[in-house]
Amino acid sequence: MSITATDAEEWQFALAGDSEAFARIFDRHQQRILRHSLALVPTHDDAKDVVGITFLEAWRKRATVRFVDGSLLPWLLVTASHSARNVSRAARRYRDLLERIPPSSSVETVIDDGPALEALGELSKAHQDVVTLCVIEGLSEAEAAEVLSVPIGTVKSRLFRAKRQLAQRLELSASHLRTAR
Repeated sequence: MSITATDAEEWQFALAGDSEAFARIFDRHQQRILRHSLALVPTHDDAKDVVGITFLEAWRKRATVRFVDGSLLPWLLVTASHSARNVSRAARRYRDLLERIPPSSSVETVIDDGPALEALGELSKAHQDVVTLCVIEGLSEAEAAEVLSVPIGTVKSRLFRAKRQLAQRLELSASHLRTAR
């Protein structure tokens, strides 16, 4: 087994029964998926959950995963973004439930996702995916187009609109902060 095997090659070995091949793909990408997830979910534990969910989904959907230039990373990043939204939604529902419980004498923990993450969360799913891939993860527009199965022009227009919407939302948030002082 060559150390320089691509993800696509390792994937074929895994599908043929080589359990170590899937482990090598996991080892190759799990730190990147964790860093990516940390920017999208409220806690480190949630990010670790997203990593686990992402690789579980990769294996569950093993017949349909997509590779970009032999790499599974772009597919993993998109899957992690979707999983992070689900984990964040669950965390938000949990926090909402906790807020309805009468307070005790213990100290409360306030989780603030910050204005940028909040603004990103307000974008459509399609715009979030493009921003996540192109801006946060640094994929080219062509790579993002391939991962998302859309034309490159669609990626460019979504990215343009998403950046404009983010700028407007962040400016609005900043102006609210200035007037509140």
